[in-house]
Amino acid sequence: MTKPLVAVLSGAGVSTDSGIPDYRGPNGLWRSDPGAEKLVTYAYYMGDPEIRRRAWRMRRETGALRAEPNAAHLALAELEKSGVPVRVLTQNVDGLHQLAGMPARKVLELHGTARAVVCTVCHERTPMPEALARVEAGEDDPPCRRCGGILKPATVLFGEHLDPVVLGEAAAIAKACQIFIAVGSSLQVHPAAGLAGVAADHGARLVIVNAEPTPYDDRAEEVVREPIGTALPALLRGLTHEINH
Repeated sequence: MTKPLVAVLSGAGVSTDSGIPDYRGPNGLWRSDPGAEKLVTYAYYMGDPEIRRRAWRMRRETGALRAEPNAAHLALAELEKSGVPVRVLTQNVDGLHQLAGMPARKVLELHGTARAVVCTVCHERTPMPEALARVEAGEDDPPCRRCGGILKPATVLFGEHLDPVVLGEAAAIAKACQIFIAVGSSLQVHPAAGLAGVAADHGARLVIVNAEPTPYDDRAEEVVREPIGTALPALLRGLTHEINH
């Protein structure tokens, strides 16, 4: 008997237990610092050296690369290790799913990764820690070493399109899966949020784990409002038992 494919869409709520703030929640970054949104908006970032300098300072100070995977990331990696076919479609850019042990080929990073930087001219990718070391050493807006172009994180900034290849793969997984779990996502940022609807349209069992209501709650077979750090591991343990027995 073939095991059902489980797709997991993970949003910012999955990483808050790792000390990475979400953006839109009650204590989210955009509410506490309205100007912060400019730092991750492509037009502002490319057009204003002062915004870039602030963005580099913020990256250095937040220390997001020092974050460790939490119980939710580890539970997903355990599900995969148990032999259940899993694909993680993540809106997060922190790389914590992979650090927790999820094979990189089974993680689709819809919004890119904060663990690398990319040149906006020659498109060379280099590790984020290298760029941050240059900032530490006194370069407040380090240019590309190869061509001198503006460096940006390898994330999708506001005003940029998602990678069509990654999005296409994610849509194919949403259509093919039998179980779709949306966890820690407001399901308001498209096109990623629409994957929940795509999965439901193609007959998947939709499960939503999120503190706040989402636009897709009425289409879900199960909605869990408990804290993700305990609710997701419990849900996945039940799922593992159901699939493997």
